[in-house]
Amino acid sequence: MFAYLVNLATLVCINAILAITLNFIMGYAGIFSLAHAVFFGVGAYVAAFIALQWTDSLLLQLLAAMIVAGLISAALALPALRVRGDYFVAASLGFQVLAATVFSEWKSVTGGIGGLVGVPPASIGGHAFGDPVEFLGLAAVTLALVVVLTTAIVRSSLGRSLKAIRDSESAALAFGKNVALIKTLSVFYSASICAVAGVLYADYLGFINVESFTIDASTLFMAMVIVGGIGTVWGPIVGAVLLTLLPAALTYLPFLPRTEIGSVQQMIYGFAMVLLMIFKPDGLMGVKRGEA
Repeated sequence: MFAYLVNLATLVCINAILAITLNFIMGYAGIFSLAHAVFFGVGAYVAAFIALQWTDSLLLQLLAAMIVAGLISAALALPALRVRGDYFVAASLGFQVLAATVFSEWKSVTGGIGGLVGVPPASIGGHAFGDPVEFLGLAAVTLALVVVLTTAIVRSSLGRSLKAIRDSESAALAFGKNVALIKTLSVFYSASICAVAGVLYADYLGFINVESFTIDASTLFMAMVIVGGIGTVWGPIVGAVLLTLLPAALTYLPFLPRTEIGSVQQMIYGFAMVLLMIFKPDGLMGVKRGEA
């Protein structure tokens, strides 16, 4: 039971990082993306490829994953500069589908449908994080750093500019804001830190394949943000905790067949979203929106 709880806590930390980075562009820049799993996958594949081919150094994996994801984020930043609202959601959906196809077909790098197996534990200074409890500590520290860094950016002049663009892009332009640059930087930051979660995911599980980086994953990350409270500091973390623990809780229902858990989970997600939109449209932590 202890090992199971450690596993859940580690996955909560990873999902919380993903939710925080998606909330950064959704809640503060007003960019609604269905392609967040792409950068999660890029980080995971870069880390796994480096670990299997060259070195298990966590710092090198993180650096490479953040650079690659940041560069690829230009493919998302470009439509973000040209279209808004529903049009961008459609563009990000196309980007997600394209990336999932690449993950499936680029077998020499991603392993195709079969994925990459046997990824060694990451190490820092020669110390490998093979123990699950140690890795949980690493994931928790990483999450704390992401929270601190993201909060600092949100409360900086860049963060205020992001909120101005979110509220009225035309007004931001009139006040002399460089909207194109600010949007690009926000997407770059979101993608780069999202890739950090991918690195942790690959190093923790030791196996990855495209199933973890599909449109379903992107939808789940968006649900975490919306359920917790978009544009809030703690909302994405609350959403990540709830939607990560929910599937685990369902497995303990004696009357629910294991084969039906996925379907019931999707129904609960949808029902919860409908209830939130009716009774608490700002999310569970929406009352604290002014603090974000």
